[in-house]
Amino acid sequence: MSLQKPISIKIFLVILSCFAWFALIPQFFITIGNGNAPWFENFIRYFSYFTLLTNAMVAVYCTVLLVAPNSRWGRFFTRTGTATAIAVYITIVGLIYNIILRKLALFEGLQKILNEVQHVIVPVLFVLYWCVFVNKSSLRWKDFLPWLWYPFIYLLFVLVRGSFSNFYPYPFIHLGNIGLQQTLINAALMGVLFILMSLAFIGIGKLWSRKK
Repeated sequence: MSLQKPISIKIFLVILSCFAWFALIPQFFITIGNGNAPWFENFIRYFSYFTLLTNAMVAVYCTVLLVAPNSRWGRFFTRTGTATAIAVYITIVGLIYNIILRKLALFEGLQKILNEVQHVIVPVLFVLYWCVFVNKSSLRWKDFLPWLWYPFIYLLFVLVRGSFSNFYPYPFIHLGNIGLQQTLINAALMGVLFILMSLAFIGIGKLWSRKK
């Protein structure tokens, strides 16, 4: 990653990290305090949402680059591939919510605000950060392959745990409601979306680098 504008990057990372942590911390207490299930079940459910896991990824990314950029994790997060993978994940969070799930979201008050931060503000800010501050010259077409592990492992976790708890965080992978066949079809379509989005970011990165 290029650090040509260190002050600008730090300011942007501070702003982005504040939004990302704000998206996570109040949501944690709201989820844990939900009386529909025991606190430990709610704890697991909190970490069962791809949205929250990916917002946490953004929050940790920003925090590490701010406080420990030369650490082992700092060096990992400064890789172009790492930043681009997170950009892909958080973009999909925003797209899926705003295209498919927004009409199902009947939230009010703080929860409504948190939803907007998690699904709109953080995705937009991180993609903007990627566009402006991440050096994209080293991106290769094959880089997307290891990026698929995260959504794949997440899907396995949700489906396996859901078969025991009957809790599925998203309706399009709710095996109990839509059946195995439709769940697998939806999962396959999501896999295609991750691949296409990854290739789109790599392609944009390559074009961006050539113009500089």
